[in-house]
Amino acid sequence: MKKHNFSAGPCILPQEALQQASQAILNFNNDNLSLIEISHRSQPFIDVMDKARSLVKELLEIPEGYSILFLQGGASLEFLMAPLNLMQNEGKAAYTNTGAWAKKAITEANNIGEVIVVGDSSDKNYNYIPKGYQIPNDVDYFHCTSNNTIYGTQMKEFPSCPTLMVCDMSSDIFSRKINVNNFDLIYAGAQKNMGPAGTTLVILKDEILGKTERKIPTMLDYKTHIKKDSMFNTPPVFPIYVSMLNLQWLKDLGGIETIEKINQEKAKILYAEIDRNPLFTGTANKEDRSNMNICFLLKDASKEELFNQLCDDAGINGIKGHRSVGGYRASIYNAMPIDSVKVLIDIMKKIK
Repeated sequence: MKKHNFSAGPCILPQEALQQASQAILNFNNDNLSLIEISHRSQPFIDVMDKARSLVKELLEIPEGYSILFLQGGASLEFLMAPLNLMQNEGKAAYTNTGAWAKKAITEANNIGEVIVVGDSSDKNYNYIPKGYQIPNDVDYFHCTSNNTIYGTQMKEFPSCPTLMVCDMSSDIFSRKINVNNFDLIYAGAQKNMGPAGTTLVILKDEILGKTERKIPTMLDYKTHIKKDSMFNTPPVFPIYVSMLNLQWLKDLGGIETIEKINQEKAKILYAEIDRNPLFTGTANKEDRSNMNICFLLKDASKEELFNQLCDDAGINGIKGHRSVGGYRASIYNAMPIDSVKVLIDIMKKIK
């Protein structure tokens, strides 16, 4: 039976990428060695790293003056690295609190300096994106989270920023056009829309570094990893390789412009069924609905067992909502085919 993987993370990946990765585990580059056996300092893997960086730069149209890193520790480590590298001693930063991961980022930054929360949607269980807030001129940077996987909200526009702009794009990077010029630091855990868990993409403007008087631990200093081309310590070879394959698939598909249209269509038809069907309701404000993570409730609890069974019978996986929201969550990342979305819609129509 074909599986329809709606999991919020680890993400669905293109079959082409999975097949190539499977072969590479057994025999990489026809060299009779596994990808996960070769030296990360060997030319074959250096070529992988170079190609992965090149694809990121090409797909996102990253201008000169930015470094592209593949690090470890997930976005959770970036919650700490960003303030360590950008916040002055006794400095302060502005944050929006739009969900569980934004809240964790705030917690880490509070350990380094003062955090000013300029926009907060916790009053309504994060079902909307705050707007109309003011970013103070005297903060060291502003931090936001572009897409909230748990609550199904997404920033459709980014504010004009009088200071450095930092964004956690873990769950919607490569899904839509962005202007990298507007950001000074972007980070994204691979496992939401780029590749397997184990590596984190960091894109940062070189000129923002080295301006804090703080002594930064070597491993947590972005300059360390820039100087060593993301190889200060042994890099996560397999996640970087699969991310490279995924990015090549995206390029061959037509790039960001093409996938954005596909993602918009997938979200459009699923939200249309949620709004049409009296048995279902969305949990996020309509204007802030995510195109990546679609959260909804089944109004009649007595029909949940039937709905769950129909999903299981159809091979739908990972549809259960996060425990803090309940209900259901359909994560429709780049590699999710529209036919899988239609399977889910058909099941929703069967519930009477």
